[in-house]
Order: sequence, then C-alpha cells, then structure tokens
Amino acid sequence: MGDHKEQPLRVGAAVRRRRRTLELTLAVVAERSGLSVPFLSQVENERARPSKPSLERIADALGTTAVELLAAADPACSVDVVRADTDAFATTGSNTRSLVRGHHQLHAFEVTGDHDEGREVQHRNDELMYVADGAVEVEAEGRAHRLGRGDTLYLTGGVRHRWRATVPDTRVIVVAVADHIEALEDRHRRGA
Repeated sequence: MGDHKEQPLRVGAAVRRRRRTLELTLAVVAERSGLSVPFLSQVENERARPSKPSLERIADALGTTAVELLAAADPACSVDVVRADTDAFATTGSNTRSLVRGHHQLHAFEVTGDHDEGREVQHRNDELMYVADGAVEVEAEGRAHRLGRGDTLYLTGGVRHRWRATVPDTRVIVVAVADHIEALEDRHRRGA
C-alpha cells in the first residue's frame, strides 16, 4: 500500500487537452478569460498553478467548469503500482476490480467469474477486451464472437455490446480510453 501517495493534480494538461479539442489558440483563451497568454502557457506547462478564480475564468473560456477540469487533471506522479493483494483501489462490483487507480486517460479493470450478460454496454471511446483465463461470448453489432484464453476483441467507441463468461473461473481484462477523453471527436476530425 506504500506505493501510492496522494499527489497534487496537474490541471495544466487538462486545460491543454480541452483547448486543443476545441481547436482554440492560447490567444483566443486569453481574450475570453481576460488572462495573459504567458500566464496561460505557464499553466499548461505546469509552471504556474491558477488560483480558484483564475481556473474558473479559464474553464468559462473553454466552455466547461473548474470542477470538470480538476476531474480531468493528471496526478503529478507518473508511476503507480496497484498490487494484486490490496483493496486500496476502487472496486466496481464484487467480481470487478480497477487496475488503474485515480482519474487517467486509460481505464482498466479485471472481471472474474460471471458477468451480467443481460446488460448491454456502450463506451464512448475505444475498448479492448483480453481473456486472461476461461472463455467468453461477446455479442456486438448483431454478431456473436467466441473468445478463449489469450484472445482479444477490439471495439470501436460507440459500439453497443454485451458479453458473458461461458466457463467457470473466467477472467477478462478490459482496457478503454477514459470517457473524459475526447478521442471520438479526434477520430472523426481525422476522417476515420
């Protein structure tokens, strides 16, 4: 449990991601917020921490809220080990555990045993399923896909799907681009 210490959030990366998603220049954000371009540059590069009022002005200029920017901020640490035998991370159900602690660009979790096959899910961004043990059946876009140990399935963001374990002691790893990342918009802009 000693591997993770609460680190200050790096809000500059969230500001930069939001500004680039909106395709705005620093000059436009400066004009909208009433803050200077050099100050905004320092914020984005983590050389200055905005006060609460300044962060609210930046958020307004970016069409969001300070709370949302803080939620999308990166932790200051770049390495975090999540031990298999610890419960210091969030669980999302009795058979599901998060493999990534905190709010990051990637979301990853492990599902062991049964999965609620009746629940259809749809993730905003791309997702990868990896069958570590056992077997699953995934229904996506009207087709059933049977996956065994070591198989992977890639789902493009927005694809509705449901899945179920077909043998006992199945273990599936799911990795997805986090919902707060604007990856879908980026892909559409590239013409994919």
